[in-house]
Amino acid sequence: MQQPVSVPKFADRIGFAQLTRRAFEGVDLQPLRDQLVVRITEGTAQAGEGLDLSLIVQLLGDKAAGLAIQSEVLTFHQLFRTPSAAPKPGLRVLALAADIDMGGNTPIDFLLEGSDIELLTLYVVKGVGLPENLPEHDVAIVIASDSEECREALALIEKAAPHWPRPLLNRPDLIGNLDRDKLYRLLTGVPGLDIPATVHATREQLSDLVQGRIACEAIADELHFPMIARPRGSHAGVGLAKLIDAAALAAYLAERKEQDFFVARFVDYVSPDGLYRKYRLAMVDGKPYACHMAIADRWDIWYLNAFMAFSEEKRAEEAVFMLDFDHSFAARHKSALEEMSRRVGLDYFIVDCAENQDGELLVFEADNTAVVHNMDSPVVFPYKPPQMRKIFAAFTAMLSRHARAGKGSAT
Repeated sequence: MQQPVSVPKFADRIGFAQLTRRAFEGVDLQPLRDQLVVRITEGTAQAGEGLDLSLIVQLLGDKAAGLAIQSEVLTFHQLFRTPSAAPKPGLRVLALAADIDMGGNTPIDFLLEGSDIELLTLYVVKGVGLPENLPEHDVAIVIASDSEECREALALIEKAAPHWPRPLLNRPDLIGNLDRDKLYRLLTGVPGLDIPATVHATREQLSDLVQGRIACEAIADELHFPMIARPRGSHAGVGLAKLIDAAALAAYLAERKEQDFFVARFVDYVSPDGLYRKYRLAMVDGKPYACHMAIADRWDIWYLNAFMAFSEEKRAEEAVFMLDFDHSFAARHKSALEEMSRRVGLDYFIVDCAENQDGELLVFEADNTAVVHNMDSPVVFPYKPPQMRKIFAAFTAMLSRHARAGKGSAT
């Protein structure tokens, strides 16, 4: 007699997009946190509520406690559902995630907001791995990042990838290429694209450089002062510094405790008006889309430290950038963007970039986990919602296309 096939059960959760939106809009998450803590204490909480609590605790600033809660939940449950906005979902997407902090997996539910897509997230956990029977889905996508903490999850997915029953996007063997030093090797030599060599340097090497025992070229051929340094594995500008000479490097090392760093030559991409312009692009199915443009009088720009909300002039320029993107920025860098997309090979990824003083596309980094959202005020940024919806539509169309192709090949 044939044994019945066990279907993995999912737990519903509020999810990353909704909770982050509440925090972004200034909603006090403390009452919800307290409510969930009571339910867990009483033993009445569901697994999805435990995962939501983990995220709330991280959003409230306690990353370590949030991760501890997440790891505890994931020891006994790995599959979660973020319901579709539609009464009956038109597509079922399986996202393959790793047990990492809230910034370590692609925030895919932002990209699916308002769609008829049901999102199932399967956490691939050390010691547990993938279930024997995968949940029913139309298309799968790997959302774990290239970070060290995700390596084991990516290896488990990669082992199963050749026999995956449905189309599998953002294949795990390609995600590892987004690491800062690997990306340089992947993109070097692309005509019209400038990417400084980002190389690993130990504290000992940098100390030798300070003492004059070695030259910059001993670490990397093209390295020289001024240079950029950051701790290896850091994100969001933590520990990022421009070092103009050996004395500045000595002071930097005195402030940092890390043993491993990434270093690269500094590229001065200042515009003729004395301002710096940094762009975020989403590459969806090989096509670039504008996510934002940050303008500031400093080279180390993030959208928040550019204070775009306080400058009508800056916002007007960003609006034009988005409106004319296909015929201006994307057209200027068409061949470089196409070749970058081909070499990276991922179905979806994010690029942070600028234009150098020779007009080339200057690539700072690429990853698959940067947040692309539609949370900005439509009053302050009226040009953003249509652009974000355009990106979301392209993303869902890509998923649908692959799902259809998968069904066609299965018949």
